[in-house]
Amino acid sequence: MRIADLITAVEREGSAVVVMVAEARGSVPREAGAAMLVTGSHAAGTIGGGTVEHRALAQARVMLGHGESGLILDFPLGPELDQCCGGHMRLAFAVFGVGNLPKLRSAEGEMALWSDGPIFVEAPEPRPVLIYGAGHVGTALARALAPLPFTVRWIDARLDAFPAKVPAGIETVATPLPEAEAKAAPADALHVVLTHSHALDMEIVAAVLERGEFGFLGVIGSATKKTLFLRRLRERGIPESRLARLVCPIGVPGINDKRPEVIAASVVVQLLEMAVCGVQKNLKTA
Repeated sequence: MRIADLITAVEREGSAVVVMVAEARGSVPREAGAAMLVTGSHAAGTIGGGTVEHRALAQARVMLGHGESGLILDFPLGPELDQCCGGHMRLAFAVFGVGNLPKLRSAEGEMALWSDGPIFVEAPEPRPVLIYGAGHVGTALARALAPLPFTVRWIDARLDAFPAKVPAGIETVATPLPEAEAKAAPADALHVVLTHSHALDMEIVAAVLERGEFGFLGVIGSATKKTLFLRRLRERGIPESRLARLVCPIGVPGINDKRPEVIAASVVVQLLEMAVCGVQKNLKTA
């Protein structure tokens, strides 16, 4: 959930409830800070599903009807809730109406649910991913990334390479110079290179490594391809500290299935490790 979503909901329906995990102990389905947005007509986001979420939705709609402002309820995840996690969740419920809009519009990524109440903090902006290549694997990867916390820029040198139907939220770029996209990408971008041409792959990889700022750089191929690329990149004078970060083959080690959808799923795991776990995030090498 984002504050902009809350503003839109209040503008559209007059009021909305934020349900946030204020505290999480032990084994629980969502972490502290996770939130969902509830209005009279719909709900968005999740605090973990199951009986807890069902009861939270019911409580939120009761609050919408009675105009309550803030409430905290405890939920031990045991037999009473038909859940055996064994943990404990404390949920905060806050009603926002039209009168709250000025304050919401001035919020910058965080807000108090009520005076002296828990603080809601928006999740970090989605990490940028650049996919180079609109072949079978590139298409499978774009589809797999579309619903995940990434902003995806899908690039190909061929004007007619992209499928007729592109997943919502994905930006396509047809350009004769994909390596220029690499040079202009955000410093923490995650680059996945899988074009139709090994020579083009090389130019893109070199462009990323020459700038030295990137979150991840993976190129589809074999160990033999990596050896060849490393030799040519050394000839270009790229430092070993940067070459050490080149990932080839891409995907989780041990998954040898070469179907495009399987490769894509394996690469998604790598990218989530970069984006969520922070591995090599915003790392600049000499």
